[in-house]
Amino acid sequence: MNKAEFIEQLSKKTKLSKKDARTALDTALDLIVSSCAKKDKIVFTGFGAFEARKQKATQRINPQTGKPMSVPAKMVPKFRPGKAFKEALSRK
Repeated sequence: MNKAEFIEQLSKKTKLSKKDARTALDTALDLIVSSCAKKDKIVFTGFGAFEARKQKATQRINPQTGKPMSVPAKMVPKFRPGKAFKEALSRK
């Protein structure tokens, strides 16, 4: 399912117009991204948690040259599914 299909389903379930459903989805996603950027953790009980985690600096090998290169530490997004989400997937 892509974003347009998701918005259509959201519109039908909530009886919102497609425009309002798109605005609601975009706002929710923006809030998640901006909160993670501020290193806040967002928890939806039963669904899961979004957070930013620090990834350590590592040494990798460039596949084209074979030479080692360093990859600096960085922040990466992390999603941890909740219990209800995991259970719903295991029933299917």
